Amino acid sequence: MRIIVVLALIVLAACNSADKTENVSMTGSYKMLSQSVKSEQTDTTYTTLQQLKIFTPDHMMYANVDPADSASAFGVGTYSSMIDTITEHVIFSASDTSKNETSRNYKLTIDKTKKGYKQIIPDIEFNGQTFTLTEEYDNAGSDVTSPLDGVWKLTAAWYINGKDTSAQKMIQYKAYYAGHVIWGHSYTDSLNKNHTGVGFGKFTMTGNDKVKESMMVSTYNQIRGKDFDIAVEMKGTDEFTQTITEPDGSKAVETYQRLKKQ
Repeated sequence: MRIIVVLALIVLAACNSADKTENVSMTGSYKMLSQSVKSEQTDTTYTTLQQLKIFTPDHMMYANVDPADSASAFGVGTYSSMIDTITEHVIFSASDTSKNETSRNYKLTIDKTKKGYKQIIPDIEFNGQTFTLTEEYDNAGSDVTSPLDGVWKLTAAWYINGKDTSAQKMIQYKAYYAGHVIWGHSYTDSLNKNHTGVGFGKFTMTGNDKVKESMMVSTYNQIRGKDFDIAVEMKGTDEFTQTITEPDGSKAVETYQRLKKQ
């Protein structure tokens, strides 16, 4: 399974239009159903890696968790389309104990299916072998829209417990679109070891300043399957602050800036 997670970091998922004369429409939220890896030595299909991908009109973000060991990965960036080819411009990705802040481009070709899309990526070089990676996705999104729709980067985070306030240092991105939410973070511990954590699921606006996030999948077992009621303060259209209040009164406060297409 580990080779599949690594390959998934090398190339990202994409989708295509049945009309080959127009640029593909990407927007939506997609759940991965399967991955197939084929080379001269192997031909295997996997269905266990849990992955969700969101395409907004300008940006994309994906996150995955391997249930076998809770190893996690995510990536974020912009994208462009040309008929049946998608070029993803990744600005940040992280996987387990590594991260990559170098901008990279990936060119992908895919085919639409009745329920989603399938992509075939040939000639992936890994450990001296050449692989073809095929991934199939179902459309998991809805037509719901919200002021939070978009991809965001964390700019500040605090943990407040009584009179004590501590700043939290990490790289974190968050995407909202088509009724789904993804977040992913990367941080370094006291031993200078990098860690990756993700969560994804559904969200609903329960008021002008409230959102409920239902985490379907996460690196952290205390989050999986849980609902979180979050207070949201919008500051114009390109910044918001969210506050999660715990039962003991402590608070996690995070401020985000909207990513804009360069």
